[in-house]
Amino acid sequence: MKIHFDDFIYGSIDGAVTTFAIVAGVMGASLPSAIILILGFANLFADGVAMAAANYQASKARNEFIQMKRKQEEWEIDNLGEQEREEIRNIYREKGFKDELLEDVVRIITSKRKVWIDTMMKEELGLIEDEKDPMHSSVSTFVGFNLVGLIPLIPFMVFMIIGIELNGEAFVYSIAGVCAAFFLVGMIKGIIVKKSIIRSGIYTLIIGSVAAIVAYIVGYGLNSLIH
Repeated sequence: MKIHFDDFIYGSIDGAVTTFAIVAGVMGASLPSAIILILGFANLFADGVAMAAANYQASKARNEFIQMKRKQEEWEIDNLGEQEREEIRNIYREKGFKDELLEDVVRIITSKRKVWIDTMMKEELGLIEDEKDPMHSSVSTFVGFNLVGLIPLIPFMVFMIIGIELNGEAFVYSIAGVCAAFFLVGMIKGIIVKKSIIRSGIYTLIIGSVAAIVAYIVGYGLNSLIH
């Protein structure tokens, strides 16, 4: 099974944000740690499966759309060759090619059917084919969601295992752990997209922090209204 890091990062960020938002919301409502763990693990598995399924369907649909457009281009090249050749000529004329150089480019591209089709797919339709398996993408999303999404729950699990109800302390450790996770995931994302890793880490940390603060305020507000 091949792990796709872009899908892994996507799942990781979502898993950390949603799970920690639940932790913050429940803490804001002053509920026991058992409720935090029940809601947290329910979110991990339910949302993880939902995200993986959605990613699978989206990846599959994209692959099917690209294959449909490729078959369409194949038919047009086989049946409307001169028209498609003129389209290649116009594409490269707009890129600045002209005279004999333009004709050489057109001749070279159209002399190989696969190159011709690939060029039309990219230059005319803006579609780039990849070899990502939808199943691998969905599994990568699920693994990232559950692996990183588990981090906010670990302190509460540890305190529950040793039989101590210290939600405040557990929450502090949860904050520290998830902030580190947000920053690390953001840095990895920065490496993948070739942008500033520090800036990417801080940006991801800010997104997660905002979601957590909003959830905590909502939980605290509801608790105040009820009591």
